[in-house]
Amino acid sequence: MSDETVNEELVEETSEDLPAEETVAEQETMAETAESEDEAAEETAEEPSLEEQLAQAQAEAADYKDRWMRSQAEFANARKRMEKQRADVYTNAKADIVLKLLPVLDDFERALANAPEAIREDSWYEGIELVERKMQMVLEGLSVSPVAAVGEPFDPNWHEAISQEPSEEHESGVVSRELQKGYKIGDRVIRPSLVVIAE
Repeated sequence: MSDETVNEELVEETSEDLPAEETVAEQETMAETAESEDEAAEETAEEPSLEEQLAQAQAEAADYKDRWMRSQAEFANARKRMEKQRADVYTNAKADIVLKLLPVLDDFERALANAPEAIREDSWYEGIELVERKMQMVLEGLSVSPVAAVGEPFDPNWHEAISQEPSEEHESGVVSRELQKGYKIGDRVIRPSLVVIAE
């Protein structure tokens, strides 16, 4: 075979191969284009409209606002609860201290009530009266006040009945005598009054 014949055959084979390769490349390009068009169509179909996006954003904003308001309310409630607990702890501590001081005050009052007349004019007796008055003032400064008893209707919240006795001055069910003073802080009883009730 001559060189010219071989070259002609190679050219023919190459020319026959080229259209097949171009066809494959074109087919691949067309497939990729079709896929990208399908993806774009899917994205376009899935992408919500502006109105839908706005509605979704407004719903999320409302949800966030609701959660924020709830957390603020919970925080305010927690703060109020803590303040109330602190006030209760302070009141309880104050009541405990006052309860320990009351027997001393009782002793002062009994000593002054049973002091002989002969010593009531002495200066040291006046000093003891001043100490007792000062203790009363300290208790008043702590918002401690005595419980009303004699002449008041018996109330188990404020009074502790020891006995009953006939009384011409008081009606039945009314406190006729007080054996030990009761004290309170505001509306809270520290110690009830020990009383005798009229029959």
